[in-house]
Amino acid sequence: MLLYDAPRAPNPRRVGIFLAEKGVTVPVRNVDLMALDHMESDFARINPLRAVPALVLDDGSILTESVAICRYIEWLRPEPPLFGRDGREQAFVEMWQRRMEFALFLPVAFAFRHGHPRMGVLEKPQFPEFAEAQRGRAAAAMRFLDGELADRAFVAGEAFTIADITAFVALELTRLARIEVPPELTRLARWRAAVGARPSVAV
Repeated sequence: MLLYDAPRAPNPRRVGIFLAEKGVTVPVRNVDLMALDHMESDFARINPLRAVPALVLDDGSILTESVAICRYIEWLRPEPPLFGRDGREQAFVEMWQRRMEFALFLPVAFAFRHGHPRMGVLEKPQFPEFAEAQRGRAAAAMRFLDGELADRAFVAGEAFTIADITAFVALELTRLARIEVPPELTRLARWRAAVGARPSVAV
């Protein structure tokens, strides 16, 4: 396998943490997004949508989309399970993964891409008003998550899952997106510190 990666970008970051949690090492080819490497025709043959990450499988098939790549790795290396152990757990992990992606991860990413001057290279045109609206959505999602963490250790339950990875990577991006994490959200802060102490996030 070969992973096309951009380790500082949020979606590849999710895959990197997932791989580290699984103890899986994959050969990597880095793509410089700021140099627009992903817009070159060579990379377009890997992913016509010109986005990272992309995983080239041993048979030459190409898998894109970060959660799809993580699901494939889960199939290859079931332990530890990061999508749930049985059908019921998997359904709840899927629910929370989608909630974190749509309610938190995407608003933070949009605020970053439309609000940070350096992202003008990648996001044309930028819409600062849209970025501002996304900051409010992200803050609302953080408050929601803080309330949910009152009775459990992790986003989807008592076990660390893909939902935690998505939420944590979103919070890592808040500073660059110019989104304040409300200091009164103490349960969110506790969870963030616990996830931040995991060896996988140091990759």
